Amino acid sequence: MIPNSVKQQIQQTVDQLITSTQQVSGGSINQAAKITLADGTTCFLKWNTSADPHMFVVEEKGLDLLKSADTTLRIPFVFTTGQTEDNTGFLLQKFIPEGRSKPNSASEFGQALAQLHKHHNETYGLDHDNFIGRLPQSNTPHKNWVDFFIQERMKPQLQMATDSGKLGSDTVSHFENMYKKLPDIFPNEPPSLLHGDLWGGNYFFDQNGNATIYDPAVYYGHREIELAFTHLFGGFPSNFYSAYEENYPLSSGFSQRKDIYNLYPLLVHTNLFGGSYARQVEGIVRQF
Repeated sequence: MIPNSVKQQIQQTVDQLITSTQQVSGGSINQAAKITLADGTTCFLKWNTSADPHMFVVEEKGLDLLKSADTTLRIPFVFTTGQTEDNTGFLLQKFIPEGRSKPNSASEFGQALAQLHKHHNETYGLDHDNFIGRLPQSNTPHKNWVDFFIQERMKPQLQMATDSGKLGSDTVSHFENMYKKLPDIFPNEPPSLLHGDLWGGNYFFDQNGNATIYDPAVYYGHREIELAFTHLFGGFPSNFYSAYEENYPLSSGFSQRKDIYNLYPLLVHTNLFGGSYARQVEGIVRQF
């Protein structure tokens, strides 16, 4: 199950034997297992034999940055990341058992996310690039959100989708038309610290009912793009949103803007999976 090269490197790094392993879901990108070390510590291990091994290095950086914001969000502790001689990348983090939400769990989650978004930066982006899923995510800093959204979010993914034939040149023309209208659509706000890939599959409530977030694609961006993504696939209760709004109210008209923000995750999904995601992209951008 776990490649021997990964096992050996982990045991050398933590200076302990792995005494048991249990395969668990690693999502659609990675393979994963729950492992127990000789001292009884339980860990979550994920690895990938085909993706860029650097993916896990920058994921650890992202988790550390989220922790530095000092919110009530629970963020897994990373023991180590590494790369084997056969270019298998891996990440070993503390295993957090999943629990159930309590009456105030969703509200506290919304409040904590608002607190995260109040951590601001002078520019949009980050001091290093990272990944969204297994795709590269460019974080070249910009002082203007519209410029960042177009140059670092829309264009790289759109280019990838057209190069692969998943989207046609007519769709590119619709994007060009949309770009001209964005300065009048997006409200002016400071760059917020974002998880960057916050959908229903990247959080759960632990055994104390605390929101645990993981698998980030961290950068400083417009906080509305994060809120929009939480709506795309569902999984977030209404009191999550009301608590967020109480702590950090959104500008009016967000519901009309969220489809534009969601072009980014939809383009990512188009490049990863194709199919209906491409049609959703085309349906949104044709409105412009």
